[in-house]
Amino acid sequence: MTNPTEHCGYVAIVGRPNVGKSTLINRLLGVRLAITSHKAQTTRHAILGIKTFDQGQVVYVDTPGIHERSDNAMNRYLNRTAKSVLNDVDLLIFVVEALRWTKEDEKVLTMIQQLKVPVMLAVNKVDRVNQKETLLPYLSEISSRCDFVEIIPISAKRGSNLENLEERVLQVLPYAEKIFPEDQLTDRPERFFAAEMIREQITRRYAKELPYATSVEIEKFEELEGRYRIHGVIWVEKPGQKGIIIGKNGQALKAMATEARRAMEKFFNTKVHLEVWVKVKKSWSSDQAALERLGYSD
Repeated sequence: MTNPTEHCGYVAIVGRPNVGKSTLINRLLGVRLAITSHKAQTTRHAILGIKTFDQGQVVYVDTPGIHERSDNAMNRYLNRTAKSVLNDVDLLIFVVEALRWTKEDEKVLTMIQQLKVPVMLAVNKVDRVNQKETLLPYLSEISSRCDFVEIIPISAKRGSNLENLEERVLQVLPYAEKIFPEDQLTDRPERFFAAEMIREQITRRYAKELPYATSVEIEKFEELEGRYRIHGVIWVEKPGQKGIIIGKNGQALKAMATEARRAMEKFFNTKVHLEVWVKVKKSWSSDQAALERLGYSD
């Protein structure tokens, strides 16, 4: 057997909540694989995104934001999910926000310093920095905190400097055979993304804590007469939350489902018939057994 001439490996994208990890992986893949919003803790699952080049293959792992809260079963699950993938990857991309450093950034750094995995620092949102000369002391200070293999300023939103990031990622990865077929994009099934697209609309449309008290379950996913027929259930914790999701005369739920259906049709490249219901499951986010039934299991 000949020695591999291509680079291949797993790359985990880590950082505190709402720092731009999901936007970054979507940009790198050229597909909206991970849902996004301006609210923290939008990502709840580790998602593999596979990108194949002439020079090799990168398997990106998008992870939930690592945070300080551990007051319920959901928060503990999110932290466990983020941490569980880190020991089994070939490279970490630690994403921080330009000119900001928080206690949660420090928590992530402390955790990854305990691992024997090379770390690349991606300084995101540099497009928001008006005075670029202020970046230099920030980069100098942050570089003293860890022996990063590379520090790369980027803008995930605008796609700035991502080619340079990808080039360096490939160079750091070991020589190895491709792990997945060249045309495979992810390890998740289609019904997973259907649920995520419904949850994305909830996260974007409803204020305050309501998105964190909801989960989505796909009860039916079938192909029928050239289109997908999908039935989804939105689980909430209180009857009052159900009323807010549905809205007056069901208008809020209808508008949300319409946008979710459009996103599905674009993603699946086929017509979609979507029906959505809202049901109450009391305190599901604090109940470990309920979490596992809804797919939040290790």
